[in-house]
Amino acid sequence: MRNSAYLFVACFLVSSAVPIPSQAQTPAVLSPKIYSAKTVYFDDRTNSDAVANEALAQLKKWRRFQIVQDRQQADLIFLLSESAYRGGYIVPAPGSGDSADSKPHVKMDPVSNPGWHAPVRAAFLTVIDPRTGENLWSDSHVWGGLLTGKNSAGERLVKELQGQMKK
Repeated sequence: MRNSAYLFVACFLVSSAVPIPSQAQTPAVLSPKIYSAKTVYFDDRTNSDAVANEALAQLKKWRRFQIVQDRQQADLIFLLSESAYRGGYIVPAPGSGDSADSKPHVKMDPVSNPGWHAPVRAAFLTVIDPRTGENLWSDSHVWGGLLTGKNSAGERLVKELQGQMKK
C-alpha cells in the first residue's frame, strides 16, 4: 500500500511539471502570395515516385491551383523533398540567358548519420516564391509506417496546406 502511495505522488509530481499552454496556439498567417497564386510548379525531390504521385494527386483533386510544367510560368513552386529547404530556389526570368531546363540549385539540410538506429524519414513540402526564393510556407510529415500510411506523407502535407488556407 505504501509503495502505491509513493508511486501516485511521483506520477502527480511528474505530470504537474509538464507546462500546459494557457492559450491555444494560432497557426502562422499565410502569405498573401499563396492566396493570390493561380499556377504552381510541382518539384519532386524525394526520390520516391509513389510519395510524389500521392501528393500530386491530392493537389489535382484540390483544384485550387493550375499545375504547370514550366517553372517560369508558375506563381509558386511546391517543393516536395526529404530535407528542409534552406533557400536558393530562384527561377531565372525569361530572356536572362539562364536555361529553364536546368534544375535550380536548392540548398537542403544534409542527412545526418543515424548510427545504429533505423532512420526516421520525413517529407517536407515547401511553398516557394520562384522570383525571390522566399519560403512562403513549409511543413513536414513522418514518412511511412503502419499508422501514417506508407506513401501518404506528401498527400497529408498538401491536405495540411489546404486546411490552413480554409482558415
